[in-house]
Amino acid sequence: MKLIVAVLAGLFGTASALAADLPARIYTKAPVMADPGYNWSGFYLGGNVGYSWGRSNDTSTLTNGAGTTLFTSIGSSDLDGVVGGGQIGYNWQIQNWVWGLEADIQGTGERGSRDFTCPTGVCTPATTTTIPGIGVFPVPGAAVPVSLEQKIEWFGTVRGRVGVLATPRVLFYATGGLAYGEVGTDETINTTSLFSNSDTRFGYTVGAGVEGALGGNWTAKLEYLYVDLGRTSGSFATTIAALGGGTLTSSYSSRITDNILRVGLNYRFNSGPVVARY
Repeated sequence: MKLIVAVLAGLFGTASALAADLPARIYTKAPVMADPGYNWSGFYLGGNVGYSWGRSNDTSTLTNGAGTTLFTSIGSSDLDGVVGGGQIGYNWQIQNWVWGLEADIQGTGERGSRDFTCPTGVCTPATTTTIPGIGVFPVPGAAVPVSLEQKIEWFGTVRGRVGVLATPRVLFYATGGLAYGEVGTDETINTTSLFSNSDTRFGYTVGAGVEGALGGNWTAKLEYLYVDLGRTSGSFATTIAALGGGTLTSSYSSRITDNILRVGLNYRFNSGPVVARY
C-alpha cells in the first residue's frame, strides 16, 4: 500500500511540473521578430547618379513640294551621358518579400548626332553653265548635307518593385512601369539652315537592382534600367529648291531607347518592427 501511494505521489508531482511548464512552452511559440532592428516598410526619399547608354534609331527623308520622297537615310546614333536625379517611394514588407512603388525624375547629358548627304543630282534640280565659245551645258543639282543631333533632356519613371531579402538587410529586386521624357532634335541642312524641335514621349521601363542597409535609416542601391520612349518625329520645311518642284522638306522618325546604370542613396522613414509569420 505504501508503494502504491509513493508511485501515485510521484506521478502527481511529475504531472504538476509539466502543467507548470506548459505556459512557458506555449509562450516560446509566439511570433518572433524577423529582424528586431530593421524594417523595410514605409516611405523613403533619396538621390542617385549614374551613366546612360542611349540610342536613336532614325529614318530621315527629304521630299519635294509635291510630297515625293527624293532620298531616305536610315541610321543610328549613340545618346550617351551622365544622369542624376531623385526618387521617392514606399515599401511593404511581408516576411522575406518586399513590395513597393517608386517614382523618380532625372536630368541627363545624353546626346549624339549622325550625318548623311543626299547625293548630287538627287534632291535639287539641275542648273546650266555656259562655257564661252563652246556652249551651254547642264549641271546636276548640288548635294545636300544633313546633320541630325538629338538629346534626352530629362526623363522620369513610375514603377512597381518586388524583391526578396537575401538577408534581413540585403534586398534583391525587379522593377518596371511607365517611363516618360523630353527628346530634343536639332537639324542642320545644307550647312546653313538650322531647325529645332522637342517633344515629351511616353514609354516603358524594366530593370533590376540590389539594395542594402548601411546603418540607421540609410540604404544604398545599385540599379539597372532599360527605358524605351517610343518614337519622336518632326518635319522641317526649307527654302532649298527641290527636284520636281517646290522646296525641300526634311522629316525624321526616331525610336529612342536607353540603358541606365546608377547608384543611389535612400533615407527610410521608420514604421515599426516586422513580425515574422509562422
